[in-house]
Amino acid sequence: VQLQASGGGLVQAGGSLTLSCADSGRTFSRHPIGWFRLAPGKEREFVAAISWRRDTMRYSDSVKGRFTISRDNGKNTVYLQMNSLKPEDTAVYYCAAPDAVDYSGNYAPVGPFEYAYWGQGTQVTVSS
Repeated sequence: VQLQASGGGLVQAGGSLTLSCADSGRTFSRHPIGWFRLAPGKEREFVAAISWRRDTMRYSDSVKGRFTISRDNGKNTVYLQMNSLKPEDTAVYYCAAPDAVDYSGNYAPVGPFEYAYWGQGTQVTVSS
């Protein structure tokens, strides 16, 4: 499994960024993908997750209504569209995949310990 996160950068508050997570190491479909973030001095935080059939998307309360997760299984890529960014969104963003296969099409876990494979992270900095 090889997850590659990209798209981070520096943006002003109120701006937008789109993160991408590409999986080049295995069959992308049948597995949910989650996004997490880690800010200095804080614990790793769940951001969003999407099931492999896109039937289920989950968001943390802190990003609901501002962030949108989507996926293109043909391109083995998951996206995180981030709008109305706030300084508190500043963090390193990681995409992750569980080892479990999603047979139901609705599996989109929110707990970090449900995820076995992690990308290298991409820095998002939001200036005030």
